[in-house]
Amino acid sequence: MTISEKKIYPRANDRETVYLKHVITNPNIIVGDFTMYNDFVRDPRDFEKNNVLYHFPINRDRLIMGKFCSIACGAKFLFTSANHTQKSLSTYPFPIFFEEWDLDVEDITSAWDRKGDIIIGNDVWIGYEAVIMSGVTIGDGAIIGARSVVTKDIPPYTIVGGVPARQIRRRFSEETIAALLELKWWNWPREKIARKIEAIKNGDMKALV
Repeated sequence: MTISEKKIYPRANDRETVYLKHVITNPNIIVGDFTMYNDFVRDPRDFEKNNVLYHFPINRDRLIMGKFCSIACGAKFLFTSANHTQKSLSTYPFPIFFEEWDLDVEDITSAWDRKGDIIIGNDVWIGYEAVIMSGVTIGDGAIIGARSVVTKDIPPYTIVGGVPARQIRRRFSEETIAALLELKWWNWPREKIARKIEAIKNGDMKALV
C-alpha cells in the first residue's frame, strides 16, 4: 500500500487536513491519491456532507477529482438539483412537491436542468470558499482563486478568479504546458515522484524529464 492508502491525516498532529480518498463513502464521488482537503471550521472528514451539495442519487452525476489536488477550506461543489429548470414559466420547483400538487413522482427530475458531472483534473488547486458548478471540467494544473464561482470549463494550467470566474493568465508557456500534460508526473510510481520531487518543487523541467 502507498502512504495515501493507509492514512487519513497526511501530517502528524494535524486534524484539519485529510486525504479525501479515505473519508469518502459515496460511490459517485471519486478521488485520486494524495488529493487533500483542509478545513479549519468543520471536521474535514465530513467533506461529502458539507461541501458536495445538491448531489442526489436520482441524478447519477459524479464528482471526479484527480491526484494531488489541493482543496481549500469551504470550497463547494454544486450539483444538478441546485439548477431550477428554466424551461418552466415559474422558478418554483413544483415537481419536487409532487404530493402537494398531485403530480407524478416519476417526473421529479423535471424540476431542474441536468448539467452533468463535475470533473477536476490532477494537481488542481481550488481556493478558499470557491464554488464549482455542475457540468464543469477543470483541467490539470489549474488554479481557482478564493471565492471564485466557476461556471465554465477551465483549461489546463490556467489561473482563474472572480464571479463568474474568468481567466487571469496561464501558469506556464504553451511548450511547458504541453510537456507537463505529456509527462503526467502524477501517474508516476511514488518512488519516481520522490526521486524527482526537487525538480517538481523548483520548476526544473530539464531535470524532470
